[in-house]
Amino acid sequence: MKNRVIVTGGAGYIGSHTAVELAQSGYTPVLLDNFSNSTPAALDGLREILGFEPEFEQVDCADKSALFAAMEHIASRGTVEGIIHFAAFKAVGESTQEPLKYYANNVASTVHLLEAAAHFNLTEFVFSSSCTVYGQPEHIPVDEEAPIRRAESPYGYTKQACERILADFCASGYPMKAALLRYFNPIGAHPSSKIGELPLGHPNNLIPYLTQAAAGLRDPLTVFGNDYPTPDGTCIRDYIHVMDLARAHVAALQWLKNQPPTCEPFNLGTGQGNSVLEVIQAFERATGVAVPHAIGARRPGDVTAIFADATKAQNVLGWTSEKTLEEALLDAWNWQQALNN
Repeated sequence: MKNRVIVTGGAGYIGSHTAVELAQSGYTPVLLDNFSNSTPAALDGLREILGFEPEFEQVDCADKSALFAAMEHIASRGTVEGIIHFAAFKAVGESTQEPLKYYANNVASTVHLLEAAAHFNLTEFVFSSSCTVYGQPEHIPVDEEAPIRRAESPYGYTKQACERILADFCASGYPMKAALLRYFNPIGAHPSSKIGELPLGHPNNLIPYLTQAAAGLRDPLTVFGNDYPTPDGTCIRDYIHVMDLARAHVAALQWLKNQPPTCEPFNLGTGQGNSVLEVIQAFERATGVAVPHAIGARRPGDVTAIFADATKAQNVLGWTSEKTLEEALLDAWNWQQALNN
């Protein structure tokens, strides 16, 4: 097998979609996951899309000895070109209630994975970061030169900390080449409806709760606050289709191959901000389905508004988002209907 790439969190939402894009671009994805926030059903969906059984290791990346054992097993089957690291807890609200859980998992898994990279002589590393590293930005759209302000949540701080760890490691003399991909808000699903966002238990992100509420599986969607200083009072985010995001990881991996040791951040977004109420309206236009919703109190850790200036990713990686908000919401709804069936 050629061009093998390790994908941690490979059964998760973004990891599984990136595995598809890797395979379609000539790579062989090697998936690592412990199913803490995913299910084996994602592997079934991947098998149907890919037409082959993807390599898989069930392992917790925060468990150093288990990770090294899995890496040893992977290395015994052939060479590995690089690592794409998704494995992390990612719910802003939950992180404010269980900060130690987030520090123990998100930071430890990154440190252990870098130790494993050094041990197995791997030098290409794509890191799943987040726009939360910017905190509450002074100006929007946000570019990569924006100051890294105080994180609004423990989740955001784990991403800041991991970025710093990567930058320090890249400057330490080890020939690491790292791309820090700062996502804005991934939504949507694979057009086949074989894989998509599948949160375990109560959804913490807007779109899976919205689709479940629209399907009658949840209480009405709570819009967390309508008194923010935005045109309609609700928070503004940059919603990007997960397949666009998946393409960016492949572009980053391909770019790293020809670089000297480096640690470069890239914003991944559409450059367009939409409020929560605008998303609800766009969903209703795209699907013809009403979204039951009510206004609630603000949620701790939420910033007022943030959306991307993704010019650097376009100029350096040759990547730009292509899919519309309505396309992403329709794909998310089709995925929800497939789950219902």
